Amino acid sequence: MTENILDNIHINFDSGSLWVMNIVLGLVMFGVALEISVSDFKPLWLRPKALIAGLISQFLVLPAITFLLVLAIEPLPSIALGMFMVAACPGGNISNFISYLSNANTALSVSLTAMATMFAIVMTPLNFHFWSMLYEPGSSLINEISISSIEMFKLVFLLLGLPLALGMLINYKMPELALKIAKKLKIVSLVFFIGLVFIALYNNRIIFMDYILYVFWIVLAHNLLAFTTGYGIGKLFKLPVDSIRSITIETGIQNSGLGLLLIFTFFDGLGGMALLAAFWGIWHIVSGLILAAFWNRKSVAKETIA
Repeated sequence: MTENILDNIHINFDSGSLWVMNIVLGLVMFGVALEISVSDFKPLWLRPKALIAGLISQFLVLPAITFLLVLAIEPLPSIALGMFMVAACPGGNISNFISYLSNANTALSVSLTAMATMFAIVMTPLNFHFWSMLYEPGSSLINEISISSIEMFKLVFLLLGLPLALGMLINYKMPELALKIAKKLKIVSLVFFIGLVFIALYNNRIIFMDYILYVFWIVLAHNLLAFTTGYGIGKLFKLPVDSIRSITIETGIQNSGLGLLLIFTFFDGLGGMALLAAFWGIWHIVSGLILAAFWNRKSVAKETIA
């Protein structure tokens, strides 16, 4: 009974609000890009190991580990699709702040955010489709909805690619102006975006309250697994402690806002997917701050990108 309901209900989110969410997420990414300069990518060419480790953790290992978790716990198909969507997204836009609080390698965090955002234009749609179609219950649901991977690619490019390119261009041409705009724009747009998510949840609060306990434990396990994946990859690559922390955070803090927008756009707010992505967006802030508080008590020697 639960499966029939949750896999078929849709979160109510009108087209006007969806357009506003599109614009606000684009502004969030633009605000992030205003603080990214070409010089942030120089370590990639000089000592790329940490960046490579971070991208492998983000786009290869996390989706694969998510697939194994789905096989192990066998969640409802719509919940599984939500897990694949979150795992396919790049790092969240609060990851740099969490890295700063954690005494992590903030230069690496910024570089990973920029690189992951660019890679996500291709890797987010690709990863989601690959792992979802590999999981039979999820693939059946996708076939019923018949979404277009090309259209998803176009939207991700518009939401991530264009704001990133424009923000970096302004940073290159007018760096002082870019920093002034970024400080205000990032906060305002992020608060506005979170507000839209909460409005969507409030308008669907009955559905949210009915299923939150089911989603709660799955998100906790998935998020913990994501942090563990990043930490393990950093250790495997024998990186400095501060770089391991950055990769851990970049892997555990996902851009669930992007995931939610894709879910509302292509899946009509499919219940299980939307609930999982929305709760992930709330929980990863809490878990990230808890991790930052723990690591902040343990100072490390700052090192350049390994």
